[in-house]
Amino acid sequence: MSDIEIANNTKIANIVDIANELSLSSDDIDVYGKYKAKIVKEKGEKDGKVILVTAINPTPYGEGKTTVSIGLADAFSKLNKSVCLALREPSLGPVFGLKGGATGGGYSQVAPMTDINLHFTGDFHAITSANNLISAAIYNHIEQGNILDIKKVVFNRCLDVNDRSLRNIELKCAGNSYEDHFNITSASEVMALFCLAQDIDDLKRRLSKIIVGFNSKNEPIYVHDLKLEGALTVLLKDAFRPNLVQTLEGTPAIIHGGPFANIAHGCSSITSIKLARSLSDYVITEAGFGSDLGAEKFLDIVCPSASITPSTIVLVVTVRALKYNGNGSLEQGICNIDAHLDHLKHYNVPIVVCVNKFDDDSSEDINYVFDYVRRLGYRCELSDAYSKGGEGAIGLANAVIKASEDENSFLPLVDDSMTIKEKLEKLCQVVYHSNNISYSEDALKSLRLIEDLHLSHLPICVAKTQYSISDDAKKLGYPKDNELHIRDFIINRGAGFITVLSGKIYTMPGLPKNPNYEKIDLIDGEIKGLF
Repeated sequence: MSDIEIANNTKIANIVDIANELSLSSDDIDVYGKYKAKIVKEKGEKDGKVILVTAINPTPYGEGKTTVSIGLADAFSKLNKSVCLALREPSLGPVFGLKGGATGGGYSQVAPMTDINLHFTGDFHAITSANNLISAAIYNHIEQGNILDIKKVVFNRCLDVNDRSLRNIELKCAGNSYEDHFNITSASEVMALFCLAQDIDDLKRRLSKIIVGFNSKNEPIYVHDLKLEGALTVLLKDAFRPNLVQTLEGTPAIIHGGPFANIAHGCSSITSIKLARSLSDYVITEAGFGSDLGAEKFLDIVCPSASITPSTIVLVVTVRALKYNGNGSLEQGICNIDAHLDHLKHYNVPIVVCVNKFDDDSSEDINYVFDYVRRLGYRCELSDAYSKGGEGAIGLANAVIKASEDENSFLPLVDDSMTIKEKLEKLCQVVYHSNNISYSEDALKSLRLIEDLHLSHLPICVAKTQYSISDDAKKLGYPKDNELHIRDFIINRGAGFITVLSGKIYTMPGLPKNPNYEKIDLIDGEIKGLF
């Protein structure tokens, strides 16, 4: 059966019963139908351990981090552990583009999968609306006399659809032309600060600090200057509450926020992770794409911001991704594991390597990977959660539980005392294995502006290809001594970080030649082809 057929044929519990598993009463949730709810309660009584699931560099179709995360949580439940998932919300871009849905697969899924993959509880729409209200307010202000003397606009519109035609557009306002471009919603600053805000007051404060443009003296103009943060907070107040759903096996899952890891920070919201920690003994969360993207940003941006120390890191590898990294050869591509372990070991957190099994994997290939990883001195376990649900991840769960009890001296790679260039040099040394950084004229100009605004202390969020540890998608395996090409820096003052545009990465993806939407249909009232 397909993923959607498995989901449709599995009876799931009423969301009130799932809430009860987290000691949440009916007063602690706002129910959206029978199977999803917003959590009203802000904090529970526990202080759970956080387990981060990341991966090696993927194929274009992804390597199953979400499937592994869900299966791992179900395995914890089977071992009678108090556990809660904390996952990102899917974006409509990939759903209708190349990868399809993002709710796991096979017998390791979160449900209701069609709702979660489509409009869910409306969070993405609220974020998109808030973002575009800012843009509307900017140009209305210019049209109505421009008292703030806005000469350059730096805030962009967004849309939760892949549309390369919107990467560069020209606007007309008050007789002048303005260059603009759309981001996908997952790459918008509103999404980023939404996911990094600690509470509703912090959300409002961050919204007020968004830089929307500069005046004729090159001084920044903020959302606060437009008197807009109150209205934006009203738009986002319901969306800001984390969403409660469940796995097909009835394990609680909090799904909230959805920044991409290749063009944003790639993790679920801080509020969702901290809430899950307060409601369970173990929290399983994931960071997008490979460890060079989502995991690095989770460990260097999210953890310091939220005062989180991860207990264990699970590195997902697949035979197909290793062969992809070796141009068809497992032996040539297996060095990609080294690339990620050589990075992750610097955080001083216990690591478990997980081989995510696909149906066409041979036992010889799987054993080859196991032997290789264990010779490196790391725990290695198989996940067959796609075919067997939680039962297929029991061995992995036991290894993760044991690892979470090991010595842990977590330390981020970069800190606020470093300049922007020093942070980049550190990441090049440890994560990207680049021996040189080149800066465009635009990047150097933006860097001078960052220094003039005294913002060099902010964390950096590197936007780059997910297919390589370098910024060149064609450099697979374990490329070394390459050059990192910095196109520009974007000041995300509200989010509290500087986005670094490298290589050829775009903040608005395009659709593939054969997009997934061609397979999707509604037949006799039932959705087909979503995943």
